[in-house]
Amino acid sequence: MTASQTTPTAEEPALKRAIGPKLLILFVIGDILGTGIYATTGNVAGKVGGALWLPFLIGFAVALLTAASYVELVGKYPKAAGAALYTHKAFDVPFLTFVVAFMVMCSGLSSASAAARAFSGDYLGEFTHALPPTLVAILFVLALAAINLRGVAESVKANVVLTLVELSGLLVILTIGAYAVLTGDGEPSRLTEFDTGGTGYALITGVLGATALGFFAFVGFEDSVNMAEETRDPARTFPRAIFIGVGVTGTIYVAVALVSSLLVDHRTLEGSSGPLLEVVKAGGVDFPPKLFALIALFAVTNSALINIMMASRLCYGMANERILPRAMGRVLAKRRTPWVGIVFVTLLAIGLVSTGEIEGLGDTTSFLLLCVFAVVNIAVLVLRKDRVDHAHFRTPTALPVLGAITSLILASPLADREADVYIRAGILVLIGIGLWAVNKLVMSAGEKA
Repeated sequence: MTASQTTPTAEEPALKRAIGPKLLILFVIGDILGTGIYATTGNVAGKVGGALWLPFLIGFAVALLTAASYVELVGKYPKAAGAALYTHKAFDVPFLTFVVAFMVMCSGLSSASAAARAFSGDYLGEFTHALPPTLVAILFVLALAAINLRGVAESVKANVVLTLVELSGLLVILTIGAYAVLTGDGEPSRLTEFDTGGTGYALITGVLGATALGFFAFVGFEDSVNMAEETRDPARTFPRAIFIGVGVTGTIYVAVALVSSLLVDHRTLEGSSGPLLEVVKAGGVDFPPKLFALIALFAVTNSALINIMMASRLCYGMANERILPRAMGRVLAKRRTPWVGIVFVTLLAIGLVSTGEIEGLGDTTSFLLLCVFAVVNIAVLVLRKDRVDHAHFRTPTALPVLGAITSLILASPLADREADVYIRAGILVLIGIGLWAVNKLVMSAGEKA
C-alpha cells in the first residue's frame, strides 16, 4: 500500500485523537451491552429452554478467543479500517478485503436496525402506541445520525452516559435475582431444563443455535478497533480496554441469564420483545416497570448509536484504503467527522429497519460477524511473519486457532438458524459484490483518464 492509501489526503483533516483509556473501556462496555441482552434473551430462551445461561457462557468464551486476535492486530496496525485492513495485509486479495469490509459494515447496520426495532417494541409500549413502530425506528436512526455528525467526542460522551444507564438496568436485574435467592423465590430446577425439540443431535444443534443468536449480545468489541485513529496510544490502550470490556459484560450476561431463567418461564420470555421487563415484574421487588422500560430504551439507543458511528468510521477507513471511492472519506472541516460515511450508513440503516424482526436481524448480525471473525483469527496467524517496529500484545497461538474453529461452527448450518438469515446475508453480500464491480470500473476509468 502507498502512503496515500493509509493516511488522510492533504485536502482532508485527520481524525481527532480524543479517546483516552477510561473512555475507551466505557466505550467497549457500552458497545457490547444493549440490544442483545435487553431484547434477545427471550429468543435465546425459546431455542434452548430454561438452561438459558449456557449459550451465553459459550458465547462469552468464543468472544474472548476472537477478542485476543483483535487486540494483537490493532496493536500492530492502529488504523481505522479494522478487519478489512487485517484481511488486506494477510491475504492481499482486494475482492476478499472488500467482501469482509462490506460484511462488517452490514453487520453493524443490521445490529442498529435490530436496536431500532427493539426501541419501538414492548419497552416503548409501556409508554405509548401512538406512532407506527417503523416510523419510530426511522426517526430514531435519524436522531442518532445527527449526534454522530456533531463529533466523536460528543458521541463517545453520550455513550458514557448511556452505558452507565444501561449498566444500572442490569444491576437492577441482578439485585432482583439476589433478593429472589435470599427469599427462596424462583424455580432453580429451570436452570437445567433443555427444550430444543429433542435429544442427541437435536439437543446439540439447539444449543448451538441458541449460542449463535446469543452471540449477538457479545458483538461490539470489534467495533472499537475502528476508533484506533481517534484513540491516544492505541497499542497500549486497547488490550486492557477490550479484555476488561468483554470480561465485565460476559460476567454480567451469564448472571442476568441465570436470574431470568430462575424467575420467569422460558416460554414467557420467548413471547416478549422486552424479556427483562418480565423479570422485573416477576421479581417480587417493588421496582417501577416504566422506569426499567426507560432504562432499556436508553440501552438499545446506545447500541444503535455506536453501530451507526462505527459503520461510518469503517467507510472512512475503507475510503482511505481505496476500497471504497475516495469521496466516502470526506471529513467536515469544522467538526472533523466523516460526514459522507455517516449519511451513507444512515440511509442503509433506514432501509434495513423494515426487513425483519429483532431475532432475524440479530441473528443476521451474528452470522455475518462470525464469518468475519473466522477470517480475522486466520489472519492473525498469517501476519505473524509481518514484523512491526513497536511493541504490541501477542496472543497465544492456540487461541486464534480455537477462535477460527468455533466461529465457523457457529456460522454453519449446525447452528440451526432460520433460512431467512442466510437469505438476507446472501443478498447483502451480492449487493457488496455489485458495489465492488462498480468501484472497479470507476477506478479503471480514472486510471485510463
